Amino acid sequence: MTQSTYVVTGMTCGHCAASVREELGELPGVRDVDVDVPAGRVVVTSESALALEHVESAVRVAGYQLVR
Repeated sequence: MTQSTYVVTGMTCGHCAASVREELGELPGVRDVDVDVPAGRVVVTSESALALEHVESAVRVAGYQLVR
């Protein structure tokens, strides 16, 4: 298992966290997504490392932006 931490801007509430969690959770190999809204931090546990462009795309679909 691999854990990766990302910073996402624009999240302000539990609904925001749920949207990000749902989109990232649909990526192949993702086992868990933990979202810390106040910190803007998202920790993804997956079977192997995820391609950054896939993570960025999922965050964008949820309506937010990944900080690179």
